[in-house]
Amino acid sequence: MNAESSDRLTILHVLALGPVGGLPRVVEALALGQRRQGHDVYVAAVQGPEADEDHPMLRNLRDGDVNVVPVVVPNRGYRQEYRQIGDLCRRLWPHLVHTHGYRPDLIGGTAARRLGVPVVTTIHGFTGGGLKNRFYEALQRRSLRRFDAVCAVSRRLARDLAWDGVPAERIRVVPNGWNGEPAPLDRAAARRALGITGDQFQIGWVGRLSLEKGPDTLIEALGRLGHIPYVVSFLGDGPERMRLERITSASPLAWRVRWHGTVPDAGRLLAAFDALILSSRTEGMPIVLFEAMAAGVPVIATDVGGVPEVVTPREAILVPPDDSDALALAIEAVYHDRAAAANRAAAARRRLYEEFDLSRTLELYEALYRDLRPEYRSWVIR
Repeated sequence: MNAESSDRLTILHVLALGPVGGLPRVVEALALGQRRQGHDVYVAAVQGPEADEDHPMLRNLRDGDVNVVPVVVPNRGYRQEYRQIGDLCRRLWPHLVHTHGYRPDLIGGTAARRLGVPVVTTIHGFTGGGLKNRFYEALQRRSLRRFDAVCAVSRRLARDLAWDGVPAERIRVVPNGWNGEPAPLDRAAARRALGITGDQFQIGWVGRLSLEKGPDTLIEALGRLGHIPYVVSFLGDGPERMRLERITSASPLAWRVRWHGTVPDAGRLLAAFDALILSSRTEGMPIVLFEAMAAGVPVIATDVGGVPEVVTPREAILVPPDDSDALALAIEAVYHDRAAAANRAAAARRRLYEEFDLSRTLELYEALYRDLRPEYRSWVIR
């Protein structure tokens, strides 16, 4: 539907833009979908001094007629960021500001709220990690109590937010949606793109190589699969890569593991694999899971966060986090019973398009935005 001029909303999304990840993909899909609905959509992308104006996300937004506003600040330039977001709100007077991530929640959310602009945040998950990251997430959790609405991408996450003291009436569950883009390549094309040859059993892992994503759990599980003729491809980069490369290069796994680094549009290539592994210790509602479902790839995933709200044992094999034995047994199950694995993958693909279409996510946000639509435009001083 296209919004009539009287119903058109001015929406300002704020995120700290990193090189890759699921959060920017979600924001991109929302902003483009809301623009297609006829709203005036702006995305404030907070970046450091090394700002990349040709970042794929920003390019896609501009191509989709979304207004991109770079917020370039020095490292730890929090005051400058606060001022720039505040100035942007004064210039646009949006109906609402929608923040994504702990830094925008703490800085952009505060700047907008002090101007009387309603603020919505989407909580995509908490990663934990090192002391510094846990400190910032603790501040974020406290700040959420002051938001006009706090959207959780899963029911599990919504329960966590309630335990953190966010008022129940302000919590909404809004699952991520799948817009079908980028469309997956077929198996042969995906294998050519990754340089995969031969008939070995191909295992794929995609994501940020960090502790919360659990790549080390998969490495441990591989050591229990010596009798299976497999090769595993890690697509992604991150702080754990060098350590894991050292471990595997000095072990019998050296010839079985391939480190691809960051691969543009990695989600298009998942059909290259016989199994996609999601070994995370914590998750919100991962976009790579949607991508695997769309590609028809058998999925083995840890039972964390919103994962079991997307796939059940009918659509994937679910294992406990940090359990390399269970993960190895699941890989063996897919290897030895390809027909059952294919049936689960087909069921997952059907469920993706029946239950997680982006249009449903856009409808939920539209209803929330209109509930919060303020009448302040009549009194605010421009």
